[in-house]
Amino acid sequence: MRTIQMVDLQTQYRHIQQDIDAGIREVIDSAAFVKGPKVGEFAEHLASWLGVKHVIPVGNGTDALQIALMSLGLSAGDEVITPSFTFVATAEAAAVLGLKPVLVDVNPDSFNIDVEAVRRAITPRTKAIVPVHLFGQCADMQAILEIAREHHLRVVEDACQAIGAEYRFADGHIAKAGCMGDMGCTSFFPSKNLGCYGDGGAIFTNDDALAERATQIANHGSKVRYHHDMVGLNSRLDALQAAILDAKLPHLEEYTKARQAAAAYYDKALAGNEHILLPWRDEKSTHVFHQYTLRLVGCNRDRVRELLAADGVPSMVYYPVPLHLQEAYANGKWKMENGKWGCPVAEELSRCVLSLPMHTELDEEQLQYICAAVVREVES
Repeated sequence: MRTIQMVDLQTQYRHIQQDIDAGIREVIDSAAFVKGPKVGEFAEHLASWLGVKHVIPVGNGTDALQIALMSLGLSAGDEVITPSFTFVATAEAAAVLGLKPVLVDVNPDSFNIDVEAVRRAITPRTKAIVPVHLFGQCADMQAILEIAREHHLRVVEDACQAIGAEYRFADGHIAKAGCMGDMGCTSFFPSKNLGCYGDGGAIFTNDDALAERATQIANHGSKVRYHHDMVGLNSRLDALQAAILDAKLPHLEEYTKARQAAAAYYDKALAGNEHILLPWRDEKSTHVFHQYTLRLVGCNRDRVRELLAADGVPSMVYYPVPLHLQEAYANGKWKMENGKWGCPVAEELSRCVLSLPMHTELDEEQLQYICAAVVREVES
């Protein structure tokens, strides 16, 4: 049996090595390493695949979130509602701009932002909602967009873990993660469903004015060289990374099906165990399984993880400390002043979640071994 890895990028590369190498060679031969044609080509291809009007490639997913928020023209002290159970970048992007991340609880089944918590958190200073499509499944975007319209709020989707996931609205129309709000953001970190071999990210939008503003912000606030109309950043996707992503993009649907097949195997093998709660599926959204995350019941999660490691089965905890309990965000500056609610679901999830290996190269022998080890160790 091949060594089990949380993410097996080496095997994935070998399957498409010829395409990857050809793309890299094309960039090297052109010597167009920064803002070269390959970046524009990839952006066009990804926009077509997503069904969105504009894709703005940037340096990483965190930059994408920050630039999107900057593009909205928010002011220092404006409140941005986002979930506490997520990676820190979601709140960080708001905080570094002088905005106030308002950290709310999540749904215990989907792990995504709790719509009722969003409603309760709205104040006169609220200007935006940043839902996170966590682990590969869309948040309840119909409800979020309805709240945003009612209160005249902007919506920036954090789709860094859910590229390609599809959400079905009540009227039957379908949109991909990151393409429903005012703007959407993704990361191309190597372990993502569409990942490069370094850092990278992108912003999605159907709004021409926001696309123009985001593009300008990402280029030092400049439209014309050496003329800077606004304060901006230096954030760009490297041409070599764009070539790698462009070679991978035609395989993304195939990669999603492989992840979904691995998840189905896990579901069947682990179903019915009293110590395991399987990932919940929302009928409104497909799940692209950036992570396959269990909730463990009646056993010591950290001890189970140690035992699995001894068995040669890696696992991860996403996330051991929710954002509202992180030192950087735990003081009054980041909380609602009335203090009427906390994030008990996020706190409970941080104690019981465990993510199993999930990638495109898992084979049946590996999956069988992983499942047998999980069942054995949760019952030990």
